[in-house]
Amino acid sequence: MKKTLAIALALALMLSFVSCSTAGTSEKQQLKVGMECNYTPFNWTQMDDSNNAVSISTGGYAGGYDVEIAKLLAEALDRELVIVKTEWDGLIPALNSGKIDVVIAGMSPTAKRAESVDFSDPYYESELVLVVNKDGAYASATSLADFSGAKITAQLNTFHYTVIDQIPGVAKQTAMETFPAMIVALNSGKIDGYVSERPGAVSAMAANSGISYVEFEEGKGFEASKEDVAISVAVKKGSEEFVQSINDALAAISQETREEMMNAAVENQPINEE
Repeated sequence: MKKTLAIALALALMLSFVSCSTAGTSEKQQLKVGMECNYTPFNWTQMDDSNNAVSISTGGYAGGYDVEIAKLLAEALDRELVIVKTEWDGLIPALNSGKIDVVIAGMSPTAKRAESVDFSDPYYESELVLVVNKDGAYASATSLADFSGAKITAQLNTFHYTVIDQIPGVAKQTAMETFPAMIVALNSGKIDGYVSERPGAVSAMAANSGISYVEFEEGKGFEASKEDVAISVAVKKGSEEFVQSINDALAAISQETREEMMNAAVENQPINEE
């Protein structure tokens, strides 16, 4: 009897060990994605999970085009998606320190950034425009020359801020940390306009009835390289295999799907009328 009981106990322990081991190995590896959650329509913060928003590690929910891209990447890589809300200036440091695995935050793969991180193929390409007051002095502008004397700014530590120098006679203002801050400055008259990618401008106009934007014909607007107006996923330097896996996943997303996701992001963004 004692021998039988000992065997039964041993079998139970073995089954328990196997069960625990299986449970441990079945958990998916996380994909920690860093983004501002403050740059509509690419990424934003909201209070609930409406429109399939994803929970943020520190509370709240994230929505937007970048979030949809992150979902598809996590699915393709068979990882659990975790959104890590991070200030713009802290994204690359967070990536290099291992706090996050990737940056998906409307980030352009500029040559300067490529010195410290690796980039995927672009997952979106846009054009640069100037966001202005709908009824302001610059609403009917058609070229950069029309902005001579205008008070123009852009987001801190971005390529957008450097292209302001292409405007002849511009009154270049101090760079600002966030797009919401620039919208407030524009509505209050502190600035006459700010540089943005077109989707961000469309988003700002949709959320603020007093805002418009100026887009330029070829040769009359900003000069920028393909890398400057593209948006890519950033990963830690020396992650060639990881970049290839990301590129394979991005290649499976059709242009039609990308456009549909961007249109949905503009439509679903939180409306904060100033």
